Amino acid sequence: MARLPVIGVTMGDPAGVGPEVCLRALGDPAVLERCVPVVFGDAGVLRAVAEACGLATPADVVSRGRWRDRPVSSPAVVDCEAIEAAAVRPGEVAAACGRAAYVYIETAIAAALAGEVAAVATAPIHKEALRLAGVAGPGHTEIFAVKTAAPRVCMMLVADELAVSFVTTHVGYAEVPALLTPERVLEVIELTAAAVERLRGRAGGIAVCGLNPHAGEHGLFGGSEEARVIAPAVASAREKGIDVFGPVPPDTAFVPARRAAVDGIVCMYHDQGHIPFKMLAFDRGVNVTLGLPIVRTSVDHGTAFDIAWQGRASPASLVQAILLAARLAGPGERT
Repeated sequence: MARLPVIGVTMGDPAGVGPEVCLRALGDPAVLERCVPVVFGDAGVLRAVAEACGLATPADVVSRGRWRDRPVSSPAVVDCEAIEAAAVRPGEVAAACGRAAYVYIETAIAAALAGEVAAVATAPIHKEALRLAGVAGPGHTEIFAVKTAAPRVCMMLVADELAVSFVTTHVGYAEVPALLTPERVLEVIELTAAAVERLRGRAGGIAVCGLNPHAGEHGLFGGSEEARVIAPAVASAREKGIDVFGPVPPDTAFVPARRAAVDGIVCMYHDQGHIPFKMLAFDRGVNVTLGLPIVRTSVDHGTAFDIAWQGRASPASLVQAILLAARLAGPGERT
């Protein structure tokens, strides 16, 4: 029988719902059937959240410096000792919490690169807290790209029936047009096609959205990005044998008939894909970073400060992220 893969799970911002959903995921039957979850976080924070939310306290806690010296065969917490529970104010943005969240990410990435965990699933972080802590990079995707020295990456949101990837992510709308190049659009198409084939077990069709209303209406709207940038990238992808078409009007890219005809949709900017995806699959969606040398998945929601430490957070998205990480990672080596 194949050994269960060990999946690293980062705790996210201590002041958000990350600690609660991690605690719930540690005991989730579906997770335990498919992998061995190891949470990279702070044991003191997890104990405080467990008490506040009426959840079980983590039974197996090991320090960051010593966990590599012992076999991992059951759910565990790697105590990064990045912040004291008493220093966390639930629901409040704080530099100390941003710094702690970064420590969890950094430690988990190092473990994945060393082969100590088979993949990493991340709980939500708060971008403002990261900035206050002086962390470079606006989010997980960018941090993972830098820490793994990945030459090209993109974000993809995945549910059973839908896969949506992004040419740009955490930038202002005014910055998007200048960031669109045929080369960048092509690499996202290529990453998407490879991911779809891995996820579905077969090559799939890819639709590529335009940037402007009605995909530019033949140059009437916008700066002709469709003709200058997107169409050439689509043509190049077709020459490489990828089943792709576009640019398609963004307002019809997600209608049922279109979704039924494709396996992946490439979007030009964050909200072009996030809004329809979350309308369709909010509780089931998983964020995957394509192009990394390691497997990284994540929840597709934020820190939910308004319900932090209250026992009201659903672990559904984190559970799905862990399950997908285990599926992509395959059988584990370590027991």
